[in-house]
Amino acid sequence: MPAEIQAAGRLPRPENRRLQLLDAAAKLFCQHGFHATSMRDIARAVDMLSGSIYYHFSSKQEILLAVYTEGARRIGELVDAAVEPETDPWARLEAASAAHLNALSVTHRDYAQVMIRTLPQEADGIGAQLRDIRRDYEAKFRRLIDSLPLPSDVDRHYLRLMLIGALNWSHVWYKPGGDRPEVVAKAFIQTLRRRTENGAQTP
Repeated sequence: MPAEIQAAGRLPRPENRRLQLLDAAAKLFCQHGFHATSMRDIARAVDMLSGSIYYHFSSKQEILLAVYTEGARRIGELVDAAVEPETDPWARLEAASAAHLNALSVTHRDYAQVMIRTLPQEADGIGAQLRDIRRDYEAKFRRLIDSLPLPSDVDRHYLRLMLIGALNWSHVWYKPGGDRPEVVAKAFIQTLRRRTENGAQTP
């Protein structure tokens, strides 16, 4: 094999470097916050010259938008895969909640926590886009809750906000080695079900 082809084969592909930057940015944003992290910090985390990062992203806001987009994609795929084999509406919501918690605490922790802790209004110029990403992801839970057999006096909108808020707050109290995300999700959904089905007991 010609030396120039071998050399080219050793070079990281641009999309791979971009993903490395996103992973590093998500980790730094999660650990130190969006505003306290610089472009230089992100470049240094992947052994890249500070100026080279601008080949991939024009600003820190663009990186945050990409982190949000990638995070929503990854977490959304987990939720969709968890829900797909279930048919019962409550089981589907429980599976989605467990997948969401798993992403927050284990699988995609950095990305998920950036989406929760970096609010759209904190990012100049891209707030509307970040809100759209959040809205599109949360629509999965809206559809799941809309399919529940609930009494007519239950406000599904506020039920969704309450559930997502409870799930997202887990980043404060969840400790590795504690109850598995599936156990926590089951307890959450069972509690909701008891309170919304006119006092009916779950099996």
